[in-house]
Amino acid sequence: MKPFLRSGDFWSGLALAANCTDVRPGSPWQVTRQRWGGSLLEEAALEGDTVLLTAAPHAFAPVPMAEGSAPIAVQPFQPDLADRDFRVRITSRVPAEAGRISLADARVVVGGGRGVGSAEGFAELDELAALLGGTVGVSRVVTSAGWRPHAQEVGQTGTRIAPDLYIACGISGAIQHMVGARSAKAILAINTDRDAPMVTRATYAVIGDLHTILPAIIAAVRAAR
Repeated sequence: MKPFLRSGDFWSGLALAANCTDVRPGSPWQVTRQRWGGSLLEEAALEGDTVLLTAAPHAFAPVPMAEGSAPIAVQPFQPDLADRDFRVRITSRVPAEAGRISLADARVVVGGGRGVGSAEGFAELDELAALLGGTVGVSRVVTSAGWRPHAQEVGQTGTRIAPDLYIACGISGAIQHMVGARSAKAILAINTDRDAPMVTRATYAVIGDLHTILPAIIAAVRAAR
């Protein structure tokens, strides 16, 4: 793996690996990185005294520097790019809803899938998310049905999340969705199917109708407050 990087008119043959989830220095360097939107993990080796790495979102937890350790040198890099260097261009932007917590930054995400049943069924999810100071995320089938906007989609074609708690309501747990939720620290699955992939991957699971369970959780949260 020896791609070339261009800085002005200078070409350097530094080894590069993008979207890394694990790095093991050595000769050669060993890395694990995401491919195909995170649905595939690749083991790769990089040769060279200096290698270039980028980290996958939420793949590494911040670690405080040890007391007395030498400061890290930061070297700014400004690429010299022309219009011909860009294959993709932004043609429009959809602004985020005012006052809504970003999916990528939320500490609590209440997710809804096909099992919610309708656009109106998300009222309970919205209420619980508000009580917990979080936000609502959805599976792709929900956006395809027009129940919620694409900006709320969690998954390979949506947002990657890393909340402290992901409450997955009526979500089967297809691989495309789990790609976006794999960094959640804990998952509470609410589903009628005890064999659903989301249930088998969850930290905690409640088997039952979400429209019966969510009101009970909401009532308990309100009572605790």
